[in-house]
Amino acid sequence: MMALRSIRKRETREPPQSLVNRSTAEPIEPSNELTERPTRVRYGVLAFLCSLCFVLYLDRLCMGVAKVPMQEELGFTNTQLGMIDLAFMISYAVFEMPVGNWGDRFGSRGVLTRIVLCWSLFTALTGTMSSLWPLLAVRFLFGAGEAGAFPNAARVLTRWFPGPSRVQAQSMVTAFAQLGGAVSPIMAGYISTWFGWRWSFAFFGAVGVVWAVAFYMWFRDNPAEHPGVNSAELKMLAASAPAANHEQHPPLPWRAILTNANVWLLGIAMNCGAATFYMCVYWFPKYLKAARGVELVNSGWLSSLINVGGAIGCIAGALISNWLIDRIPDRGTVRRLVGGGGFAAAAFCVFMIVHSDSPVAASIFSGLAIMCGQIQITSWWAVTAEISGKHQGALFGLMNSMGGIGGGLSPYFFGWFGDWMGRRGHTGRDQWDPAFYVYVGVYLVGVVCWRFIDASRSIEDRENRPQDAPPDSTTVA
Repeated sequence: MMALRSIRKRETREPPQSLVNRSTAEPIEPSNELTERPTRVRYGVLAFLCSLCFVLYLDRLCMGVAKVPMQEELGFTNTQLGMIDLAFMISYAVFEMPVGNWGDRFGSRGVLTRIVLCWSLFTALTGTMSSLWPLLAVRFLFGAGEAGAFPNAARVLTRWFPGPSRVQAQSMVTAFAQLGGAVSPIMAGYISTWFGWRWSFAFFGAVGVVWAVAFYMWFRDNPAEHPGVNSAELKMLAASAPAANHEQHPPLPWRAILTNANVWLLGIAMNCGAATFYMCVYWFPKYLKAARGVELVNSGWLSSLINVGGAIGCIAGALISNWLIDRIPDRGTVRRLVGGGGFAAAAFCVFMIVHSDSPVAASIFSGLAIMCGQIQITSWWAVTAEISGKHQGALFGLMNSMGGIGGGLSPYFFGWFGDWMGRRGHTGRDQWDPAFYVYVGVYLVGVVCWRFIDASRSIEDRENRPQDAPPDSTTVA
């Protein structure tokens, strides 16, 4: 509720502009009636995006708990379980930018509907697999299905929420993803215990089909084409309206993209956050059972603290950013403080996991680590939006997909490390705990990246600037 009130407060600061109805190519003039109140269709859009990301993480993270009974039934090694996670992350990284670009070109309504139906199918099929290579293929296709969800969600927000309220809306979307991740291990633990691990995938896959049908029937890419939006709400959303038809969307300026330091720094920062996040969500239930002696259902409850912390971090990150922006005139400094500070605090919390004797304390510190990482991600979203211009979907997909390297290799490394230490005769905590120090170092690399990220250097500045022109020294207001 605090986040919604903050969104409404900041929306009142947005300057009025005109909109163009894409279907008629005629300008839409805002109503002159001072008494007309804007409709709130944008909050329905936000609800759909929040539920989208809730289902996204519900389906993605049920694998973390299913690994334990899956390994017992199918005889996979820890390294092979890491390969399953790697297959998902490779396809997720490869397809994220193309699917994000499809949203820029053809609209997010059809793209989001198709990808949700796709990933729901392969979620359900995961529960039918009985050997490694078919399972790797299904998880690869599942990753391809989920790719593009966040880039297209970011794109929708730029068109349905005015700039001042967009950070809060983004934080709520990310928070609901974390809530889905918090619910997933709990539900997967109970379903696996009562009905078997295979049925957990069937249940989670069915949820996405319901979402896709409802979304396609209700949503419109252009606010001017939605029957529930009145002229007052159109006036409020004017600054976020798309400027061109999808068929006329300009090609990606690859030279400007690849020579922009922010693209690489944000990509590395995403890798740093993704490495620890995916290690925790995919391996912490297994770690609690193997290293701490926690049973399956209880490990699901304790593992949910990871995503509860993540949800809190998403909301807290937006509130902290806005509080600092009201007091520090340089927006770029605020982004760096929140981003780098979040990673530094996360590194300390990961360090404390190893030094906590209680499984509950270790779980709490894992949740705090992800919370601090998600405080950082709100600045990451904001800087990405500020530098991407008209290429929002594609560039979000590109920089987010870079995180697939860390997000994929990290769970594979953790599984391999457990097997390697086991072959050397280590068991229990001695087999797993030393790996956490690697993730402390990874977070510290992210702190260094945030030191050099500059939100004033946008892609469009580089794209539109003559080759012999000096660098732009302006800052984002």
